[in-house]
Amino acid sequence: QVQLVESGGGLVQAGDSLRLSCAASGGTFSSATMGWFRQAPGKEREFVAGIRRWPSVTYYTDSVKGRFAISRDNTKNTVYLQMNDLKPEDTAVYYCAATFKIADPTTDVYDYWGQGTQVTISS
Repeated sequence: QVQLVESGGGLVQAGDSLRLSCAASGGTFSSATMGWFRQAPGKEREFVAGIRRWPSVTYYTDSVKGRFAISRDNTKNTVYLQMNDLKPEDTAVYYCAATFKIADPTTDVYDYWGQGTQVTISS
């Protein structure tokens, strides 16, 4: 059973940066496609970024391209989401997700989810 634990959320001002981390355990991390999703109050959960297993091809939703960067460290079983130039509309609970399927990482194909970490951006 894969377990995912997110960290790094918080309250920051617009224009600031945050780095989210997601530590995985219980599976072969290097074989997993990893993703970050977010859910704002009153809205559906949406894809933010994804990274395939080797090669580590990355994917982003349009609203975060050029500001967010997903990366992974297979030696630490951890995936990161570096978020720069944050905007109030980035406010949401951010979730880490994992799948071992060979599927489109931008869709909801994930089998394992973390508990989420709150990111709040003040204007």
